[in-house]
Amino acid sequence: MRFGVLGPVAVWTGDGEPVPVPGLKVRALLAVLLAHEGRPVAAARLIDALWGEDLPGDPAGTLSGKVTQLRRALERAEPGGRRLVVSPPPGYRLRLDAGGVDAGTVDTGTVDTGTVDAGTVDAVRFRALTARARETADPRARAGLLSDALALWRGPAFADFADEPFARTAAVRLTEERLAAQEEHAEVRLILGEDIGLVPELAELLAAHPLRERLRAAHMRALYRSGRPGDALDSYEEFRVLLADELGLDPGPDLAALHRAVLTRDPALAAPA
Repeated sequence: MRFGVLGPVAVWTGDGEPVPVPGLKVRALLAVLLAHEGRPVAAARLIDALWGEDLPGDPAGTLSGKVTQLRRALERAEPGGRRLVVSPPPGYRLRLDAGGVDAGTVDTGTVDTGTVDAGTVDAVRFRALTARARETADPRARAGLLSDALALWRGPAFADFADEPFARTAAVRLTEERLAAQEEHAEVRLILGEDIGLVPELAELLAAHPLRERLRAAHMRALYRSGRPGDALDSYEEFRVLLADELGLDPGPDLAALHRAVLTRDPALAAPA
């Protein structure tokens, strides 16, 4: 069974069929467990995440009922799916394949249902692909791995729970990892000579993240190599003013050096042969 957090929280069978998880609180329960990436979550913490100060009459019993509903939804989708939600005292966790943790087949010791494969999460797959990309010397292969990693994203991380405190830390971390991968992807595509196509993509990213220095450098290089050195200088100036106004800082030495190279039309800025 596959779980998704790179976008709205989602579940699919091993064959890719969507798994409906009924009820907002049940979906929130799943989101909390996914945000903890297979680690146990105390029942008290789950209760606080799901209800805050608006507690039901029997918090522990109500939580147990939501866990039962989640297990039933997973079981309906795939036999044995209910056993992906386990209850080590004093709480619950999801059995997930996290790159060696719970990987492969899980035997819970329950004789009536045998074994069940640990669930997989798109965020784990994303991290594995980006890690492989960073270890890959060939630019085209690296670009392919990063493209595959970024294609896993369906929207903002934990999109339907992004404003909830229980998802915020995980969502922020994943968003930062996505931006880093997008920057790396842009840089390797520059190596491959994909300058013109990059310009509008990077402009869109900068509109949302105008103070990302690495992203700004890729944008300047793409503009310069597309025959637009004036626009590359304008991009730098926009960044310099924003950085000074919002943070009281100057551009870093690498970006300043790139600015000087654009000013002097440094041959080193030319696209690789």
